[in-house]
Amino acid sequence: MQMFRRILATTLAVMLCAPAAWAQQTHVITKSALDQAVQQRVSQDEADRETLRSFLQDPTVKRVAANAGLSTERAEAALSTLQGDDLRYAAGQARAVTQDLAGGATVVITTTTIIIILLVVLIIVLLAQ
Repeated sequence: MQMFRRILATTLAVMLCAPAAWAQQTHVITKSALDQAVQQRVSQDEADRETLRSFLQDPTVKRVAANAGLSTERAEAALSTLQGDDLRYAAGQARAVTQDLAGGATVVITTTTIIIILLVVLIIVLLAQ
């Protein structure tokens, strides 16, 4: 009976200590790598917001938005609420339109470019509401 108690006590002690030993295993990603990934994401989000701010300051965009009855000031105020996929999508569209405008499309704005400009402004304005 005493041998059974010793075996039982040893088994229980091992079972109680085992979870603590397993919890000390190394993580897949280090804290510094995680911090770097978070900082990179924050930097990218800020760069995307700056792209959208520059886009909304463009005189052509302001003119098209005014003709459509949209406020670029309201859209600029809503930029801080954009995040994640919506922010990246809007910034990508703004970069594409800005590139088209810089490429000489300022004289003749195609229907597609106008639609893209309006969609970006509408997305920003609707997200602000």
